[in-house]
Amino acid sequence: MTLIKSISGIRGTIGGGVGDNLTPIDIVSCASAFGQWVIQKTGNKKVIIGRDARISGEMVNNLVINSLIALGIDVVDLGLSTTPTVEFAVPELGAGAGIVITASHNPKEWNALKFLNDKGEFISANDGKEVLDLITDGGINFVSVDELGSVSLDNTIMDKHIDSVLKLPGVDVEKVKNEKFKVVVDCINSTGSLSIVPLLEKLNCEVIAINAEPNGQFAHNPEPLAKHLTELSEVIVREKAHLGISVDPDVDRLAFVNEDGSMFGEEYTLVAVAEHVLSFNKGNTVSNLSSTRALRDVTVKGGGNYAAAAVGEVNVVTKMKETNAVIGGEGNGGVIYPAAHYGRDALVGVALFLTLLADKKCSMTALKASYPSYEIIKDKIVLTPELDVDALLEKVAKQFENEELNTIDGVKIDFSNGWVHLRKSNTEPIIRVYAEAATQVEAKILIDKVKTYL
Repeated sequence: MTLIKSISGIRGTIGGGVGDNLTPIDIVSCASAFGQWVIQKTGNKKVIIGRDARISGEMVNNLVINSLIALGIDVVDLGLSTTPTVEFAVPELGAGAGIVITASHNPKEWNALKFLNDKGEFISANDGKEVLDLITDGGINFVSVDELGSVSLDNTIMDKHIDSVLKLPGVDVEKVKNEKFKVVVDCINSTGSLSIVPLLEKLNCEVIAINAEPNGQFAHNPEPLAKHLTELSEVIVREKAHLGISVDPDVDRLAFVNEDGSMFGEEYTLVAVAEHVLSFNKGNTVSNLSSTRALRDVTVKGGGNYAAAAVGEVNVVTKMKETNAVIGGEGNGGVIYPAAHYGRDALVGVALFLTLLADKKCSMTALKASYPSYEIIKDKIVLTPELDVDALLEKVAKQFENEELNTIDGVKIDFSNGWVHLRKSNTEPIIRVYAEAATQVEAKILIDKVKTYL
């Protein structure tokens, strides 16, 4: 059982003891602290909330709503929604902040509160620290009975979000419609069925949805990795579909599957979308340190500059603003398109990708073969309470000090034939160990080299 409080929100497993797990006491404490921070920071007493379909969502949702109402905040509840839809809704509805109730790719026993500012973007590290201080130190003032806030439901925002995506620069609705793509979508029993499916239908796609009931009973591990997408691959081949789409429960990560059931690769979601955006809008790109070198290659080929950021959406967004990037994101299938908003958005990724595929008039396997070929291995080390992670990473850096190092987020070691990145996860009690090289064998050798030392 786990509870993780970080600058971006609170995440944990449902049940257990207060302070060790995501209990009602912890949820009320954190929601109240964030609500107090919103009032102090913006004076805007409107907050948007939305949730994915996981089993605990309604319970957490009710606790959050009532905590905010007790602070005098007016809550707009989007109900079952997506993270990018809540991000879209905050400025659209003139709110002071947003809360997304989702544990993203974590299994069903997990849930979380993700905090958004008045721009619909994840709060900064400094803002997050202020919220954490309120959780720890108190200073939360609830209002009298005559000043209680209100709650209203809004079931129109998803359609508005979808319509906004279809109007984005680089999305050619008619061109995609003419292709009549046959698409299999793994909705992972969450809100992909309420967002990705209607988007595809508006693009004249023939849609086959699997795991489509949004009941939170995830049919498989919800992280969109190859080993979890065997059913999707089988259905694509059986139905002779053009491609498959997999999203995580809150629909901010996006992975594609080829017509032969092989993985397009979530790392290449951003690479493909970036190629398309750079074709009509020359400029710079950004991804995090754990993302494929292929984005750098595509960017340089297109005449732009590539920059790497620390892992985490807020860090990527900050670097994108610094470099005026036209497209960016993360190698976990996260596409951030500033023309839409500064947040990972699978709906945006789907619309841009299908436009690219319609332009190319080729198969998914042919499209993938057109990009620089790299292979990434994603491994992890489970942490134990007594392990000093910072000291461990310092020792790794010392051991490989003769290689090119980047220590802005853990330790990234650039070897001549690839790289290895070690960092403590913000969402799980693990050290993530990623390696990339031209082949799986070379990547495995690099990752074993570092793990053997560990």
